[in-house]
Amino acid sequence: MKWTVLSDNRTNNEQLETEHGLSILLETEKHRILLDTGASDVFIRNAEKMGLDLSTVDYVFISHGHSDHAGGLKYFIARNRQSKVVVSPDAVNGKFFSKRGNLHSITAEWPKIDDSRLVLINQTCAIAEDIHVIAHIPQNHPMPKGNVNLYVQDANGDFIHDDFRHELALYVDGLLFTGCAHSGLENILAACPWPVHTIVGGFHLLDGLQTEEELTALVQRLKAKYPETQFYTSHCTGDKVFAILKAVMGEQLHAFSCGTTITI
Repeated sequence: MKWTVLSDNRTNNEQLETEHGLSILLETEKHRILLDTGASDVFIRNAEKMGLDLSTVDYVFISHGHSDHAGGLKYFIARNRQSKVVVSPDAVNGKFFSKRGNLHSITAEWPKIDDSRLVLINQTCAIAEDIHVIAHIPQNHPMPKGNVNLYVQDANGDFIHDDFRHELALYVDGLLFTGCAHSGLENILAACPWPVHTIVGGFHLLDGLQTEEELTALVQRLKAKYPETQFYTSHCTGDKVFAILKAVMGEQLHAFSCGTTITI
């Protein structure tokens, strides 16, 4: 199994472009899975520079409806004619907004997708023998405080706090992809009934929102409960937050950026 970061806020290669978004190519013995599509077509250009062919991707997984994870889907669909698109119907149909700064839409522009390609996920299930999708993640543990600025617009046009029913996680052979982890790392891991050796994605722990004490307590719990799991993050995990997490987790925690390739 190998995964390569195509789009992220940061890069380890000056030839690769960055953006506020996330896209990762996951390659297994049986499948090539695109994990989110970033905010634009940056992931396509970066893939080309790295010599990665996205035309043979057989699944594209959209973790949630925000534009920094699904904004590039329309560009992918134009280039790849056969891959299945795995997404929550609440992501496709939702209208999402942020109140960080001025109120602004963060709704992705959804392309027209043939029904034969669209895999709408309403409950935790297997979409292939070795690919599982986790849906409607129970919120029994604390949620990231960054969610306070995130809203959905209901049928009456009112703005209500996003409950993230549109968020999915993907599990493949011990790897768990969190997208942005708006539901919280502890909740996502608790909702996964299979052993996890690697967790990859944004952790939605923004600089300045959680206290150092809260962050330290979180990673102490994770380290105690998942002592063998490796954690990889970037995107919506702040630099100051990462330093606090790293001080507790040590070699269990790793930063990724555009161009990062990990073979498991």
